[in-house]
Amino acid sequence: MKQLKNKVLLVDESENLLYVIKDYLELSGYVVYDFMDEKLAEKSLGSQSYSICIIDIMSKGKEDFSLLQEIRKNNDQLPVIILTANTSKEDRIKAFKYGCDDYITKPFSIEELELRMRAILRRCSVNPEKVAALYEDKIYHMGNFEFNYSSMQLIHPKCTRTLTRKEARLLQLLLEHKNKLIPREIILKEVWGDEDHSVSRSMDVFLTKLRSYLQIDDEDYVMPKENGKRKTVYKKGYEPLVEIVNFHGAGYMLKVKE
Repeated sequence: MKQLKNKVLLVDESENLLYVIKDYLELSGYVVYDFMDEKLAEKSLGSQSYSICIIDIMSKGKEDFSLLQEIRKNNDQLPVIILTANTSKEDRIKAFKYGCDDYITKPFSIEELELRMRAILRRCSVNPEKVAALYEDKIYHMGNFEFNYSSMQLIHPKCTRTLTRKEARLLQLLLEHKNKLIPREIILKEVWGDEDHSVSRSMDVFLTKLRSYLQIDDEDYVMPKENGKRKTVYKKGYEPLVEIVNFHGAGYMLKVKE
């Protein structure tokens, strides 16, 4: 079976440097998509499954991390190498905080750039097939809702809501174990990467938000609250098809009526 080539997103304002890098990488076996305009490069992210990105962050004399931030907002696994003429320690730290994998200052050796790329791709075990899978739509159905994990959209006939990355991952975890109790520690580990109880409150806040997103039925379907109780009681026959249930002190369950 013929091995697919790694696709590279290359962005640089210098036309000369852009073509020099592109020529070298293509001779080294990469497929390079080059852009001098960040907006066009950003649009291409939705149509191409890149293996790695190389971005010049200088824009009109100022550091611009907007493209890096846009990539990280939608994909936290795609490797990004920053190219810059800025040697500032502060900007280097900022770039890594925004999620870059490497930071190379100009002037630099193109041979070294390619070796760094190769090391990152090897370390991340990134290949075209795996990266392409990141862009495949992962669609879940629950009651009257459709959830597209790839676009992070929660879709209902009445409205469409775009979730944050953490909200989307949390809802995906609940959906993958629907109608089953998920212990609090598991949710913390899978979504926050930490079982520390200091982030437990944050988890509860996120789950409360998700619960509110799923409660969009007409108010006529809901019985008035009694005795100051906060619990919502639905009229018979209008119970929700989807709801998040909190088992106090134990965990949460996404109940879905099939």
